Amino acid sequence: MPIPAQALRHEYLRHNKKFPHVWCPGCGNGIVMGALLRAIHRLHIEKDDIVLASGIGCSGRMPTYLDFNTLHTTHGRALTFATGVKLANPAMNVITIMGDGDSTAIGGNHFIHAARRNLNLTAIIINNSIYGMTGGQYSPTTPFGSKSTTSVYGHIEHAFSIAELAVTAGASFVARATVYHADLVDRLIEQAVNKRGFAVVEVISNCHVQYGRRNKLGGAVDMLSSFKEQAVTVSRAAKMSPEELAGKTTIGVLADREIPISTEEYIKVREQARAQKEKA
Repeated sequence: MPIPAQALRHEYLRHNKKFPHVWCPGCGNGIVMGALLRAIHRLHIEKDDIVLASGIGCSGRMPTYLDFNTLHTTHGRALTFATGVKLANPAMNVITIMGDGDSTAIGGNHFIHAARRNLNLTAIIINNSIYGMTGGQYSPTTPFGSKSTTSVYGHIEHAFSIAELAVTAGASFVARATVYHADLVDRLIEQAVNKRGFAVVEVISNCHVQYGRRNKLGGAVDMLSSFKEQAVTVSRAAKMSPEELAGKTTIGVLADREIPISTEEYIKVREQARAQKEKA
């Protein structure tokens, strides 16, 4: 049975702080926030057992609105702070919320090494192909030829795929959805939070103000509709040729594997060191 939105609002939002929110009408960030709350609610995780960390950007405002233990950190450093929290208190459920620029530009090195180490935490990345909050500059995921405030004649660099990067770097769980597929975002976040190891959920979202307007993609509804047309499930994509997949976005679970978790291995090393010291 669906969880009533009113119940979620009452349970998880900070009603007396920072409302109304700063997101533009039609922004996909609210869809992702709702999916996260539904996932947490179904997993029956106590609010005091969650740490939600963000960096800087539109998505970085989310911890301000949610009644968890929260950290609004510096640009590109959400995973750095989250790593420290997890090492200090491995029992906490640590989740980061980041944008495409925050996670893969200034935060790119932290992202690939968090995946390589297989830290036991969840990374939710809202990818809207642009720096939305700071003026519409291009990001690592801005498509080739697209216009932005820093590529007024068309972007000359090629975008890379966040989800495929996470798979290659070694994350335990990697998935992707779009904000049009809100129920799928919901389920993937639930799987990611429940997964042991570094779990990444990339959510393709719309910035119809900074990105859509400059590239004549229409408003929020138009961009959401385009996500529906472009999306292809993982199972269907496996049967399609590279030519058929051109311009498409693969959604679903891209990787789900069991790999030793560095935070747990760290505890083992620490205990060995203590035992050796006591023996000496």
